Amino acid sequence: MLQWQTGTVVAAWPETPRTKSFRLSIPRFDAFRPGQRVDIRLTAPDGYQTQRSYSIASAPGTGEFINLTVELIEDGEVSPYFHDVVQAGDKIEFRGPIGGPFTWTKAQGGPLLLVAGGSGVVPLMSMLRHRASGDIAARPRAALLYSSRDISDVIYRDELVQMAEEDDGFDLRLTLTRQQPAGWDGYARRVDVSMLQDVIANLTEPLHSYVCGPTDFVESVSALLLEHGLPMQSIRTERFGPSGT
Repeated sequence: MLQWQTGTVVAAWPETPRTKSFRLSIPRFDAFRPGQRVDIRLTAPDGYQTQRSYSIASAPGTGEFINLTVELIEDGEVSPYFHDVVQAGDKIEFRGPIGGPFTWTKAQGGPLLLVAGGSGVVPLMSMLRHRASGDIAARPRAALLYSSRDISDVIYRDELVQMAEEDDGFDLRLTLTRQQPAGWDGYARRVDVSMLQDVIANLTEPLHSYVCGPTDFVESVSALLLEHGLPMQSIRTERFGPSGT
């Protein structure tokens, strides 16, 4: 049984206007697989407790640290506390790692198709960071199709663009569903079957597909992948809260 532990926030930084990342120093942590998550528990002075699950954003092999990225949910109990209160030096209760089916390691091979809606990119970023470690020639081909409302909502944008520029085996596709900047040459609509066909054609047929985001997004994309002809057993999904993508 997983035990609650107390970690220390050693750094915090904004990713977008609505998301912040936190680096947590942990006393002991079992090796995790990209795609897994941790539970975070907050306890009020009167003893009231609440908890939420957050995917690990960092890759395995980062020693005693893990990174979490938290999207602000206005009426939430945990995310406003992280955004408005938590700072370096604060203590945070957590347990983990948690999760099994929605994971990927380089040993599983590729090609790898990742489809994200909003903050659903977080566990997929752990997979991409894991993939980027080690010899570039040994990396399986991968593609990320990432749907956001506008360019300011694209989490890890600079890092993702750099990954795509430095690695011919990684294909980054962004679609902005509500507003696009001047000169935008990416997609400008919700994910549809022709968009997925474009990505898959450049990737070659994926061996593994991972879809993460709000429930409606995940259900729609999964159905489109099946319509395209991908086998059901190759598609793994995880649902997050609403993000408006």
